[in-house]
Amino acid sequence: MNDKISSLLSLGGTPRTKDTLAVIWILSWPAILEQVMITLVQYVDTAMVGSLGSAATAAVGLTASTTWLFGGLFGAASVGFSVQVAQHLGAKREEEAKKVTWQALRFVMLFGVFTGAVGVALSFPLPAMLRAEEEIRADASLYFRIIACAMPFTFGSNMFSSILRCAGDTKTPMLLNILTNALNVVLNTLFIYPSRMVSLFSLSFPMWGAGWGVGGAAFASACSNATVCLLFVLTIFLKKSPVRISLKRRYSFEKSCLLTVWRLGLPVALERTLTSLAQVVITSLIAGIGKVAVAANHLAVTAESLSYMPAYGIATAATTLVGQSVGAGRKDLAKRFARLISWLGIVIMTFGGLVLFLFAPQLITIFTSDPEVIDLGSQVLRIVAFAEPLFGASIVASGALRGAGDAKVPFLMSLGTMWGVRVALSLLLVNSMGLVGAWLAMAAELCVRGLVFMIRLYRGKWLHIQLFREKG
Repeated sequence: MNDKISSLLSLGGTPRTKDTLAVIWILSWPAILEQVMITLVQYVDTAMVGSLGSAATAAVGLTASTTWLFGGLFGAASVGFSVQVAQHLGAKREEEAKKVTWQALRFVMLFGVFTGAVGVALSFPLPAMLRAEEEIRADASLYFRIIACAMPFTFGSNMFSSILRCAGDTKTPMLLNILTNALNVVLNTLFIYPSRMVSLFSLSFPMWGAGWGVGGAAFASACSNATVCLLFVLTIFLKKSPVRISLKRRYSFEKSCLLTVWRLGLPVALERTLTSLAQVVITSLIAGIGKVAVAANHLAVTAESLSYMPAYGIATAATTLVGQSVGAGRKDLAKRFARLISWLGIVIMTFGGLVLFLFAPQLITIFTSDPEVIDLGSQVLRIVAFAEPLFGASIVASGALRGAGDAKVPFLMSLGTMWGVRVALSLLLVNSMGLVGAWLAMAAELCVRGLVFMIRLYRGKWLHIQLFREKG
């Protein structure tokens, strides 16, 4: 795949729209399929926890925003390293890309262990900090503590997925991340439920089960992430690619690489941290309403991912294509890729919003049979359905801007919309309208965010950012 990108970058003039779309599609489809499959498997995963009751769903959902907070830090570091890989490869500096990959591996080992220790310490006071009901505090604490133990592996999978994609390999991350989620479902079956008789077609047989409930779901996720992270590490050492590394040629940390990670990653880290903190604030408001609202919110968020996960898949293609175009000095092609892919994201998310609106009750019913949760979850899904096209614009445009090394301004834009629109409106509406008020606030913020990101994209100032200084 990287050869196809290189051949397009080497062409003089403006390539045909047909050729541009062909490269976009070849790079996007594995990422889109990956995200759709992950979402479908997560549906099964959530439904398995939901079968334990609304209290179990609420316990898992309570810590979701905090998990996203740590995931945001991992994603920020991954951006800092992977965008450098994309631009080095676009400029045909393959050895520099391998140096960045080695440093990424070292960083994963150090930062992953540190964040895991912080997560374990936080797991004890977290449910009380989020104002959870006493009924779900013990399970919520246990769930997050186990997830925290696996954070080094979660970080590793995130990092190496990003690096391989920016090197033009989207199929390997697709297969490994699908494996993560499929393995999670299998292990859920063994660790959530107790031993029981299982019927399959006309056969009945005993199946062992640990019966750990919510703790079993967390343990299954931790084991899945650890297994696939190790497979990612083997991939970057053994699979032939522009970022393949070797123990025979190791690289230590370089100041220039880490400074670039800091320049790229800090705004992304702040953006995702402050966004997740905003979601923690909103989760705290929702927790005050009761466990039905917490469960409905968590299930609606999970159901909504069906519509926006394909946009995240396209965004990975945007980062790779824009990053390699900028590295090759083809700003004209970077702009062309960015605009085409952003509109593709809007189209896909329009269909996603239509699915949410038409099938809201059916989507929530996948996870629970509680009529109160189904009714409330369906209401809020139909509210956010109208915001999905502009949400798609912000997701894909953000990926394109990231490939060019534009991190500071998108951070400020996301910060302004999340806190100035979503949190502010939630504080005004939740007390009077409950969960519906929180989702009205979210829909308004997603629309505003999509508009400001598209304005940033079309103004084109991001094309003049210089990520690397010339040497010598």
